[in-house]
Amino acid sequence: MEVSLTVVEENVGESIPPMTAHAVSVSLPTWRANVGYEEGQDWVVSRMQTGYPRFFIHKSIARFAAAVAEKYGLPGEEAMLFPSHAVAARCVSFLHDQAPELGPNYVRVVDLVPDHEKAAAEGVRKVSPKISAVMFPKESFKIAKTFWQHSGDGVSSRRAEYCHKAFEDGLLAERTRSEGIQRMCKGPRRYQKQASVDLGARRPSLSGHANSNGVSNGTTEGQDPTQFVEERFGRNLDLSFAANAKLAVRRRIAGSLTADVELTEALEMAQDMKRTREVAGFSEDDVYLYSTGMSAIFNTHRSMLIARGPLKSISYGFPYIDTLKILQKFGPGCLFYGHGSSEDLDDLERRLENGERYLAFFCEFPGNPLLRTPDLRRIRALADKYDFGVVVDETIGNFLNVSVLPYADVIVSSLTKIFSGASNVMGGSAILNPKSRYYDLLKQTWATEYEDNLWPEDAIFLERNSRDFVSRIERTNVNAEAICDILRAHPAVKQVNYPKYGPGREFYDHCRTPNGGYGGLLSATFHKPADAIVFLDNLDTAKGPSLGTNFTLSSPYTILAHYTELDWAASFGIEAHLIRFSVGLEDTTDLMATFQRALSKIPLANGSS
Repeated sequence: MEVSLTVVEENVGESIPPMTAHAVSVSLPTWRANVGYEEGQDWVVSRMQTGYPRFFIHKSIARFAAAVAEKYGLPGEEAMLFPSHAVAARCVSFLHDQAPELGPNYVRVVDLVPDHEKAAAEGVRKVSPKISAVMFPKESFKIAKTFWQHSGDGVSSRRAEYCHKAFEDGLLAERTRSEGIQRMCKGPRRYQKQASVDLGARRPSLSGHANSNGVSNGTTEGQDPTQFVEERFGRNLDLSFAANAKLAVRRRIAGSLTADVELTEALEMAQDMKRTREVAGFSEDDVYLYSTGMSAIFNTHRSMLIARGPLKSISYGFPYIDTLKILQKFGPGCLFYGHGSSEDLDDLERRLENGERYLAFFCEFPGNPLLRTPDLRRIRALADKYDFGVVVDETIGNFLNVSVLPYADVIVSSLTKIFSGASNVMGGSAILNPKSRYYDLLKQTWATEYEDNLWPEDAIFLERNSRDFVSRIERTNVNAEAICDILRAHPAVKQVNYPKYGPGREFYDHCRTPNGGYGGLLSATFHKPADAIVFLDNLDTAKGPSLGTNFTLSSPYTILAHYTELDWAASFGIEAHLIRFSVGLEDTTDLMATFQRALSKIPLANGSS
């Protein structure tokens, strides 16, 4: 049964949520639109207002990069923007590794930092805006973009907007490292007046523990804040709250803050609350914030290489694609077990018995998109016996549903997803297990390698969005199970993937918290590929990349993530027509009806529908 797509496809390329300046998803409402996006068809690409930030460089970032290239670039050069010189230097190294023909004169870093004297004269109260631009020949854009995507360390769109304005007003100076001089940018003045609300005298005290270099894992001490208009709440806020917002976020991740309260109350009450993480001695001091979830993974791998030496890692279970690419491209490589089976662990154990040594074992709990759960008890036992680290990505399960810290040396997570829920800000975290045999070594490594590059405005959005994360997770658990039951009962559906029903449920249940559920993510395949297309096209939910949103978000996952390698994905059980559902907070009855209507459009064998 065909469906008219004309009306449905009118919103191709619009942000999800609509009219959200810093949205992290984009509307691809039909199967055809997803294929068109992957193939670069003009009718889709030309209408893209935004996209997932690591794959689609936000237009505000692109505008700023073009302005920097125009001022500082040579003919034929482009710029890619990063939050620090250290990150930019890693991009330069990647460019040289991937394109050895690019000599030192062809790739360089331009550091733009505040000119404090000029800024003071302009009456600007800053958040220490800085940008490090990698300048490279435009022919190398694809390589630079690969680093941007894999590392997750590019600038955020909010940082780019703020710094672009400062750049235009001449408030950012080029820092020439070899000469120690500054060359000023020129442009129209935009900051002539004091902020309309000066909260400097009421600036809250900052909290957090700095490392040996004075870098705090989640606070911004020493930064002089400014004011901005918070789009979600429609009121003025002083960015001096950013440091305390980061502290509140770290306490939520640590499990010591689960109440839906205002920031001031959160900072006062969290000290006495019972922690939900089941490891003695663990606190917010072991939580490190990053600008994206992939940045947390990338920098965890990088720091472990520094701490333990150049050993291969293990990627277990079919992973989010960039995690695998990080392990393959940055360092000596990895051993990939795409099925994530007990037989894979048998093979690993034989290798270990024969003397092979590894850096760390990376896995998701549960995996995405098949929602299979690894046997963390066996993995932990192997790690203890043969001396390798265990890094668990708990994004899908989330720590209210599962407790995996006792089995991990490091836990990583994307805060962009259910922790935020609003689909308007990126963020990530890495937490260290104080009971890990590597804890002291990793703590020392983080002390020298960690940079707090989470932009203050982004931190404030994360804190605001995450206040009600407990109730949201409870609701998505209920809704996802309801949708699971509907899909499982329909004759056109071949298989539903969900931790409650899939392989490894016993492993999930072992780590499930007393009140935990099975999460808000599931996927399904259909007996006929054509039925999958009809169903998706008629499903009245938002459709686009990302997951963990407060609204139900659906996508043909394999098409979006593995379009150029469908056969490879299929070899690990990821069918080309698999559809993934991130279930939201809608009324359960209404949501069930939405799925039932879409299923009713599938022609049944007897011709009825």
